[in-house]
Amino acid sequence: MREPTMVMGIDNNGGAAPTSPPQLLLERLKDYGQEHVFALWDELSPEERHLILNDIQSLDLSRIDRIIRCSLRSQGLPVAAIEPVPESCVSSVEERTMEERERWLKMGLKAVSEGKLAVLLLSGGQGTRLGSSDPKGCFNIGLPSGKSLFQLQAERILCAQSLAAQAMKEGSADQVTFFQQVTIPCISKDGRYIMETRYKVAKSPDGNGGVYSALKSSRLLEDMTTKGIKYVDCYGVDNALVRVADPTFLGYFIDKGVAASAKVVRKAYPQEKVCVFVRRGKGGPLTVVEYSELDQPLSSAINQQTGRLRFCWSNVCLHMFTLDFLNQVANGLEKDSIYHLAEKKIPSIHGYTMGLKLEQFIFDAFPYAPSTALFEVLREEEFAPVKNANGSNYDTPDSARLLVLRLHTRWVVAAGGFLTHSVPLYATGVEVSPLCSYAGENLESICRGRTFHAPCEITF
Repeated sequence: MREPTMVMGIDNNGGAAPTSPPQLLLERLKDYGQEHVFALWDELSPEERHLILNDIQSLDLSRIDRIIRCSLRSQGLPVAAIEPVPESCVSSVEERTMEERERWLKMGLKAVSEGKLAVLLLSGGQGTRLGSSDPKGCFNIGLPSGKSLFQLQAERILCAQSLAAQAMKEGSADQVTFFQQVTIPCISKDGRYIMETRYKVAKSPDGNGGVYSALKSSRLLEDMTTKGIKYVDCYGVDNALVRVADPTFLGYFIDKGVAASAKVVRKAYPQEKVCVFVRRGKGGPLTVVEYSELDQPLSSAINQQTGRLRFCWSNVCLHMFTLDFLNQVANGLEKDSIYHLAEKKIPSIHGYTMGLKLEQFIFDAFPYAPSTALFEVLREEEFAPVKNANGSNYDTPDSARLLVLRLHTRWVVAAGGFLTHSVPLYATGVEVSPLCSYAGENLESICRGRTFHAPCEITF
């Protein structure tokens, strides 16, 4: 049998440009119902033909087809009813003893000192909603130090290492590895790729849950195994109070012997629009549901024994996993290939059109966990989200900055320090460098008997 022939032209750069789509590629696209991507081939310039070929050939067509089919098929399928998280699965602040905290802190510091903990930062994209074109982690929320979110979090890691007697050497960068997640085509409701231009498929990020497949494809899971990593602390960048590599949380996680854990805060009020942890089905796994899945009676239901909301544990993207479990998650999510479908306006040849974005979420890991334990923390100590521009009603740089300053001011006063201020104290305060103190400890020698003029940063 003769091979199909291809007629070639010459583009403006002197390179060969095909005058018809490659036959084998076209046949593969037909197998997946996506041959329409070449519908306008005859109208394309030689350069544009190269661009669309490169675009299509960069796609893992069989994998994307599996994801689309599995995701569309999963819509509307019945799911198990949700139940509240059993009290036995949660360490609440009020029930936590000082002895437990000290034991968990020692266990966590020991694991950090032995090099068993890795920190996985979900750095997000651009800070568009904050009015910035820079990466979100580069954003300065207006603290006296002027430090970015990235710098604050890196210094907290250094402080945790110092507490564990294993401070990073100055100038060393071999502890940090960058890797990227992928984008995935946007689709119509019948599963066909949406074309952003005549020669480019519309794509969007695969969600923060795409980090699991990215860890596997980049071979970082193998690399961490080789380095003796046992536990992975995973968090989102847009939290100005996040306790990165928290040794107490790590010790709790190790002590419980579970595969997955998460820090949680209590819902502020029944209708608060936050994701919450639930149990999916009788005796089923803990998982996270969107607030829209909780109707009015469920969201307002009270546990008569505790006096709390029955569904009260909010997910704030502060997670801990064993490395073995992350390997299982990466394989499980890839095998099941079920993504969340979000109906959005998609840029297309015909202007913005309604279509579907395919996403996985970081909390998609929890249904795969054979055991999960939750660890309550206080909002005012560990959760200062930075999601919206100043002027919005909540989660702004201004609100996050005030949460940081108020917490650090309490630390300084508790350590014997005094404050003066030229503006109302509720609107200002002091900032404690993460290099000085991780969570308010070791400040007496710096603060006792001293007076600080707010706003300012306290360093060594």
